[in-house]
Amino acid sequence: MSQVAIEKVTDGSPKTLPLFDEIAKHFEAIERRAFDLFEKRGSESGHELEDWLKAERDIAWSPPSELVDEGNAFKARIALPGFDAKDVHVSAMQDAIVVKADTTHTHEQEEGDVCFCEFSQNNLFRRLPLPASIDVDKVSAWLEKGILQVIAPKSVEKPADTKAAATKA
Repeated sequence: MSQVAIEKVTDGSPKTLPLFDEIAKHFEAIERRAFDLFEKRGSESGHELEDWLKAERDIAWSPPSELVDEGNAFKARIALPGFDAKDVHVSAMQDAIVVKADTTHTHEQEEGDVCFCEFSQNNLFRRLPLPASIDVDKVSAWLEKGILQVIAPKSVEKPADTKAAATKA
């Protein structure tokens, strides 16, 4: 089991901006690729969604994932076969978990011709929206046997101060 570093993003944190800048760049790359596909088809309307989905697949890999509500925490499992923990970046926000990593592939043999290759060099990107707020400071993540596991405890809402409320009444 290898621990994975977590970038903890809270409201107003200066670290928030780079993450959102990166997401915006990612979105722009998909948008450009979708437009290229649209133009290659002769700019014919009616296939915009197909172009967008293909562009997403071309630009980013979104691995199979699951999110389970365990009552007091969310548990996310994301399939990342072949990745090392040091190459995986997890960002925890109050309303989402974002996982990203870059894939690279080179042909290592010195002799012979590659007959076919299905390895890709796409970026891995997965945003898991959460149905309830989490305590960003208590999120943990580790990679074991090709599965990234993230435990995100739900934030505990503090009960209203009844004494202060009674004084105001």
